[in-house]
Amino acid sequence: MVMGRRRTEPEQGHGSGISIGGNNIAPLQNVVGQNISNVHQTASVEDVTVDVETVRDLLDAFRTEVDRNGAALPNAQVLSAVADSIDTSLTAPDAQAVGALRGAVQALPALVAGTVVQQGGDALAHALAGWLG
Repeated sequence: MVMGRRRTEPEQGHGSGISIGGNNIAPLQNVVGQNISNVHQTASVEDVTVDVETVRDLLDAFRTEVDRNGAALPNAQVLSAVADSIDTSLTAPDAQAVGALRGAVQALPALVAGTVVQQGGDALAHALAGWLG
């Protein structure tokens, strides 16, 4: 009778470079084999009350970011115009202003995606969405 030794570790196959569990000492890689860096994680919290002052503070911070990084932003003028539209709409509580704010909530994440102002733009969009409730 032949007795073999049982392998306790599964064989490694070719994959994405990401392993769950075990000793994984290699850097994380995406599916095309490039290293992943500068990864930001966000979470949204439901049922948080946002007031207009919070929105205004985030709007001011976003404007500052856009102004500071304007040369590196391909759509800096558009982002400034969106910020101006938000500011104007915050002072006019009519249906048209609410529609403009909802449009900004939808457009802003796409406009800032992959830019240096992404975090500020996303935070502003989330705060506006929470304020509009």
